[in-house]
Amino acid sequence: MASLKAIRKRIVSVRNTQQITKAMKMVAAAKLRRAQEAVVRSRAYAEKIGEVVAGLASEASLREHALVRERTPEARIMLIMLTSDRGLCGGFNTNLIRQAERFLAVPGRTTVLGTIGRKAFDFYKRRSIEIVEHVSAASASPVALARDIVARASTRFTGDEVDAVYVLFSRFRSAISQVPTVERLLPIHAPAAVDHPREYLFEPHRDAVIESLLPRYVEVKVFQAVLESIASEHGARMTAMESATKNASEMIERLTLEMNRARQATITKELMEIVGGAEALKG
Repeated sequence: MASLKAIRKRIVSVRNTQQITKAMKMVAAAKLRRAQEAVVRSRAYAEKIGEVVAGLASEASLREHALVRERTPEARIMLIMLTSDRGLCGGFNTNLIRQAERFLAVPGRTTVLGTIGRKAFDFYKRRSIEIVEHVSAASASPVALARDIVARASTRFTGDEVDAVYVLFSRFRSAISQVPTVERLLPIHAPAAVDHPREYLFEPHRDAVIESLLPRYVEVKVFQAVLESIASEHGARMTAMESATKNASEMIERLTLEMNRARQATITKELMEIVGGAEALKG
């Protein structure tokens, strides 16, 4: 059994850790609330621009656009991974890396990586997968980050460096549920056409609108993925810190019980020594 002093030091250490995890949980909860609101607000715009692209799916100029034209087979792939810069968020990054490993294991194609967040970069920088782009997740606002990602990916795609561009992110469902998701960015796959498509009037003209609309559609998809990833990270961190705080409470209770037992054993030993000494004096 450990000494009484060692147990007390352990209790103090665990209690200090519990205060840190509790504070981190509260910070993550506050950030999650704002991130979740941003995700909900952005989904309406993403759905609407998807409807517009779906309504234009029958346009010949849309089908022949450089960002839409299919390339078969997809032999050269670029995968953009969205992970976090920091840890202490449970299995958030581990689940994304596991999903990436499954994606990379598909035979018959060569894949290069674009990493957003330090965790993915640190994992793959010493492996055989080539990292062609790396951006810190906190380096810019989600809008600027999405524009930067789309600009670089579009340049590689239109320059025939890759045949397709995919994005891997964690789709936010709730604080305890985040789903690793892979979506294709390029070539653009127009959403399913609506049952009653609308007729659009183009100003200044159709080609100019489509030329501006398609990159914006890809930017919105990436922007949505960034927001989903941010909310998922905060949700995973809040859940992990809540679990850590609960485990710390249980450990403190267990150590307190152990400390009481050690103290009782010390008191019993001292009493036995006193009684033994008294008996020796009587004899």
